[in-house]
Amino acid sequence: MAVATRLPFSFARDQQVLLEGDCLMAGPGVTQLGLREAQRRIGLNPAMTYQALDLPGFEAALARVYQQSAAEVGDAPELCFDLEEQAFARRQRDLLDEPGDAPVITLVNQLLRRAVQSGASDLHIEPHEGGLRVRMRIDGFLQEVMDRADVPVRRIVSRLKVMAGLDIAETRLPQDGRIPLALAGRQIDTRVSSLPGHYGERIVLRILDRSTGLRPLGDLGLSPQQQALLRRLSGFPNGIILATGPTGAGKTTTLYSLLQLADRAERNIVTVEDPIEYDLPGISQSQINAEIGMSFAAGLRATLRQDPDVILVGEIRDQETAQTAAQAALTGHLVFSSLHANSSVGAIVRLRDLGLDNFLIAATLRGVIAQRLLRRLCPTCRKAQVPTPDEAALFQRHGVSVPAQIQAPQGCASCNGSGHAGRIGIFEMAEVTDRVTAAIDRGVSEAELKALALGAQESLIGQGLLAVTTGEVSLAEALRVVGDVA
Repeated sequence: MAVATRLPFSFARDQQVLLEGDCLMAGPGVTQLGLREAQRRIGLNPAMTYQALDLPGFEAALARVYQQSAAEVGDAPELCFDLEEQAFARRQRDLLDEPGDAPVITLVNQLLRRAVQSGASDLHIEPHEGGLRVRMRIDGFLQEVMDRADVPVRRIVSRLKVMAGLDIAETRLPQDGRIPLALAGRQIDTRVSSLPGHYGERIVLRILDRSTGLRPLGDLGLSPQQQALLRRLSGFPNGIILATGPTGAGKTTTLYSLLQLADRAERNIVTVEDPIEYDLPGISQSQINAEIGMSFAAGLRATLRQDPDVILVGEIRDQETAQTAAQAALTGHLVFSSLHANSSVGAIVRLRDLGLDNFLIAATLRGVIAQRLLRRLCPTCRKAQVPTPDEAALFQRHGVSVPAQIQAPQGCASCNGSGHAGRIGIFEMAEVTDRVTAAIDRGVSEAELKALALGAQESLIGQGLLAVTTGEVSLAEALRVVGDVA
């Protein structure tokens, strides 16, 4: 069925009735008036069938039908829609809701919609001497979307700042805001950061798709042994469990999965986050607001007065937060948090750097998860090849059996010539055993701690090479992300 014969999105959403092929589907809130109006707009069709859906089923169908329609027409102006000027303060508006006449509004919504539909994690708006460049980050790599000299750069930047609730008159200082929006019923939260530059303000948008939902441990790329370890860690009555890795490595997703494991009827679970990425049923979630003094440390101290059993702190950034988290663990609470460190054992060195004493780290730390995301090879075009002698030596050096063949990217139409499709996680998990605890208390070096806590194949490079042996990733991709680190 052509896109033109579909019911308007706002009508389908509000009346809870939509058309997919020759099937008229209705949600629980549909009325007789809405059905009659839908039939009037569609016209007579002897082959028409009718299906009643519950609310989750209708919302899923609504997203499926109208996301497909938007993708079919590409960037056609008639499907680019306006948001309210102060969307952050009013109700969420949908990118498929109302037509916007202004060319700047149309262009901005085209870029936002394309980024969401492409699964981009970030959208970069970059003014330069020759005009405006727009790039989006997909599977960890930036891809150029547009580079034009004939666009009104300042008006585009101002439009994004208005949508994010930023001060458009202030162009000399960095600003941060957010744009809550939706695309065909999918809830999208966008974090906006502006940075003054030589040719104008640079805008970067971090896109958080709330509709993706939480993932079970099996979908994260964890081995059965790693899943068992996480279940054991989440069952501890107290202590600190850390997730480490660079920005965008999936630390929050892992921590949320741990919360799911710890979510029991008899436990009170409280989180302090920036931002709140997913809504967790049955869990109290608090948003950081540094402008009014609601920092991670202040939020953590407040949660301790809420009789919590399990606390999630979005990130340990400073000594105050680290000290408060350690004190919470000492007083009988289980604390989950993230930390910027290069490896699982490196997190211990980072905690020392933040001012925690060795005895305090040894008494509170229960486990550390270091993770990375590797681009998964496209299953359609990947090509097998025999490892070279140097590549075979690399596997042997890290205690991994040399595979008979490894896969390499080629590029085809289904993966847009990149040779990759999606990403997979690899995890380095260090459980703080009695031996490791004693070593931390003695203040031993990172190298000695690593020898005690990790086996050869349990390191990030070992996990990366194991993923290469299964054919899921290329050797070049594993070395690009984790390096040949002993």
